[in-house]
Amino acid sequence: MPRTITGRVLANQFARSGTAVAANYRAACRGRSRAEFIAKLGIVEEEADETLFWLELAIESGALPANRLSDLLEEANQLIAIFVASRKPARTSLNRQSKIGNRKSVPSL
Repeated sequence: MPRTITGRVLANQFARSGTAVAANYRAACRGRSRAEFIAKLGIVEEEADETLFWLELAIESGALPANRLSDLLEEANQLIAIFVASRKPARTSLNRQSKIGNRKSVPSL
């Protein structure tokens, strides 16, 4: 990043959101339940998307040329796709379990 106010702000935001992806992914993997895993993976997805935003802003602001960030943009998009794809089956499985659980709680007539 350039040694300007804009460059420092972008670098700081990129570092925060980028490291939050890793920290929240670890927390998701250590989730105590499927619901907690899904919720924390949602945070991972949001942080990865925010990181992508800061990369795009660095290009749009002229802080860095697009050709220098193209590999990082591609990797960020791939990671977001992986996190989205990981949440879908977990949510589907949780919804099936919830419906079964609700049937048991309905009193019989």
